[in-house]
Amino acid sequence: MKVTRVTCTCNYIQLINPIISLFFFFSLHIQSLHQFPHVTHNPSPPLHSRSYFTTMKALILVGGFGTRLRPLTLSFPKPLVDFANKPMILHQIEALKDIGVTEVVLAINYQPEVMLNFLKDFESKLGIKITCSQETEPLGTAGPLALARDKLADESGEPFFVLNSDVISEYPLKEMIAFHKSHGGEASLMVTKVDEPSKYGVVVTEESTGKVERFVEKPKIFVGNKINAGIYLLNPSVLDRIELKPTSIEKEIFPKIASANQLFAMVLPGFWMDIGQPKDYITGLRLYLDSLRKKTPSKLTSGAHILGNVLVDEGAKIGEGCLIGPDVAIGPGCVIESGVRLSRCTIMRGVRIKKHACISSSIIGWHSTVGQWARVENMTILGEDVHVGDEIYSNGGVVLPHKEIKASILKPEIVM
Repeated sequence: MKVTRVTCTCNYIQLINPIISLFFFFSLHIQSLHQFPHVTHNPSPPLHSRSYFTTMKALILVGGFGTRLRPLTLSFPKPLVDFANKPMILHQIEALKDIGVTEVVLAINYQPEVMLNFLKDFESKLGIKITCSQETEPLGTAGPLALARDKLADESGEPFFVLNSDVISEYPLKEMIAFHKSHGGEASLMVTKVDEPSKYGVVVTEESTGKVERFVEKPKIFVGNKINAGIYLLNPSVLDRIELKPTSIEKEIFPKIASANQLFAMVLPGFWMDIGQPKDYITGLRLYLDSLRKKTPSKLTSGAHILGNVLVDEGAKIGEGCLIGPDVAIGPGCVIESGVRLSRCTIMRGVRIKKHACISSSIIGWHSTVGQWARVENMTILGEDVHVGDEIYSNGGVVLPHKEIKASILKPEIVM
């Protein structure tokens, strides 16, 4: 099998004297704030709150074509689709950086050139090493770990994170490190509780210790309500169990580790959502904004025209007489004209919503336009550069990029 790896690496400065180290750190930090003001720069956690490990790595399963989020993924790879005004994958990379991860490996098999061009910038902006492991064929959820083995395993022998790129949560990674250290097993996975476990594969655990006993796929009788949340912390020895071929970590690797009494599950606190399809994307936005309200309400927008949780980029413009919210994200460069009503929707970068339009439960893709008095609802998804005419009604339309809509869409359908 021919395997291609493309690596982009930050320059490292070897600092000798602690005083010089501090000088360089603050100089670089201040410089990056001026050069990249739109990137979140979170202060390093205090020493007592950092991870137990001196260096940590992570692998993010970027995945393939992102068909469930089309037409948005016809313009960008799924991890680069905006969620709450930043690319999905950036939420994860920032969370990993915050708990001391020094290197992130991205398993890529679709549009690698777009991903790499994007990541060259963010590697230096965030101050974290990013390595791209490019698959020449889809390798499932475990095969990419074998492909990136030389990046994940080193002489330190320290565990590494694995995350599914579709997952949005509060990322309690520091707590997961402590959990992993406490049980001493080979692998930890995060689980989340759901109301209808019969739709999922259920993780059955020992209540007192979290040790995983077995997995039950879509159980017909109740065996538990915990499902795999797509966040793992693995010892390097797990790599010895994985061959370089298409392999499922959930169905092939984890059951073997569980049978050896080496797999433990931690219940994820806070919210969780797989945002890989439009309906769950909208639900995930609601959960994310609710979490912001509880933890950092200053990030949300307030005002007489705001209802509930709303996130508005500082570069967006909102006209008079609008009613925005609840559960709305408005990206940079957007223009919301007067009298517009927005609820439960995402308005991506560069969009213009004209006077008195009404949008609910929908996603409006980059640089699109919605005409005056138009009504867009019921999980309408507009791809990039779509233009909806004045007084048009869209009931669940899924519109491919670069289209002009001159007639109403009266029932859910794909407009090609």
